[in-house]
Amino acid sequence: MTTAIQLSAGFADPVHDAQDAFRRVLDALSRPGRPFALGQSVKGQAMGAATAHLLLALTDDDTPVWWQRSDEAALGWLRFHTSAPLATTPEAAAFAVIADASTMPALHAFAPGSLESPEDSATLFVEVTSLDEGPAVEWRGPGIRDTQTVRIAGLPDDFWAQWQTNHGSFPQGVDIVFTCADQAVGLPRTTRVRRLEGV
Repeated sequence: MTTAIQLSAGFADPVHDAQDAFRRVLDALSRPGRPFALGQSVKGQAMGAATAHLLLALTDDDTPVWWQRSDEAALGWLRFHTSAPLATTPEAAAFAVIADASTMPALHAFAPGSLESPEDSATLFVEVTSLDEGPAVEWRGPGIRDTQTVRIAGLPDDFWAQWQTNHGSFPQGVDIVFTCADQAVGLPRTTRVRRLEGV
């Protein structure tokens, strides 16, 4: 009975809700550093509302998803709603769900795409403890007027050094959407970062 309740939970209006979530994640990635709300929590799922809506809106049967934490309920829920297959390794994933940012794999563990097909890179959904209480980092790049100061909490100590390497590999490299509850902040590979505090 519990499984049936979990599998039944998805978008209330699949077409319009999916379109709305898709537009919002595009906004988040085209306007890096600005938070966007992505809907209400999904009944029966431990993941945050933003992560759940990203998965419902962006995955399908051609996009393998890697889960940092194995969760049979979440796997079944996503398979039921989008038919997204399971990626058994980070490098095989089109999307990755990171439930604990502090212990996430290194960014180079995920597919960066190729020079011929940079769009084949992975997108990471990284759940964090806060989007506004971490060390200050200055972002620059497309979609940002001058600079954007971002304070994401709970990342590995060397995360921003890893990001510099990822950005330096452009047009290859991963893209990231940070999530916290119903909020999402996009970090596309085009964004340059500068640490404003010791991190």
